[in-house]
Formats: sequence, structure tokens, C-alpha cells
Amino acid sequence: MVINHEKKILLVEGNLRGWEFPGGYVQRGESIQAAAIREVKEESGIDIHITKFLGVEQNIEKSTVVIILKGKLVGGKLTISDENQDVGFFSFDHALNKINRKNFKARLLRCVDKKVIPFFIES
Repeated sequence: MVINHEKKILLVEGNLRGWEFPGGYVQRGESIQAAAIREVKEESGIDIHITKFLGVEQNIEKSTVVIILKGKLVGGKLTISDENQDVGFFSFDHALNKINRKNFKARLLRCVDKKVIPFFIES
């Protein structure tokens, strides 16, 4: 979850899943933080600094683990990549309305709820 100086949230509109946080996979020999920084840059053109660990979401059936970090904007320019159709910073309410998938909406809500951070979700 990337926040800019106006406290707006970065979302990318993927070709398949709609609006969501930028993200992706950790490459062999790459740290989780480095992967997060790289994926945000690749998908949005934005340079970030990681500021906080927010939580972990595990999907047992699909055998996936998502690690959610918080980052702040430090540079770059919003850019569409070959992985998405659009990119932008949005107020919390606007971001919540743009996200269509229930699990992505739930993720956003968890990421701003200080009472549940850090979270560990198993499904």
C-alpha cells in the first residue's frame, strides 16, 4: 500500500483483476522489500521507500502468501505499464469504490485499521 504526500492511495488497474494495490512476485535472490519496490516501479512508475510491515494473507488452497507492506512516495512519475490499463492516487473512499474484488476491498480496509495491524489472515 503506497501513500503519497496528500495521503492518497496508489492503485493500478490490471488487465484481469481490475483496481488493486501494485504487487507481484519475489525473484530468486531478491529480498521482499526489494521486490515490493521493484514491482511498484514496474507497475506504476513510482519510486517508494518502505515504511511499515502491515500483514500477511495466506490462501491455503491456492498455496499463496501475500505480504503487505506500506510505502511512501519518494519520486517517479505515474506511468502505465504493459501489465495494467491505468494507474493513479485516490482518496480512501474513492479507492474503496474503484476496487471491485471483495478480497481486495477487505485488504484495503485492514491496511488502514490500526487495531488489526499487523494482521495474519488465513483462508
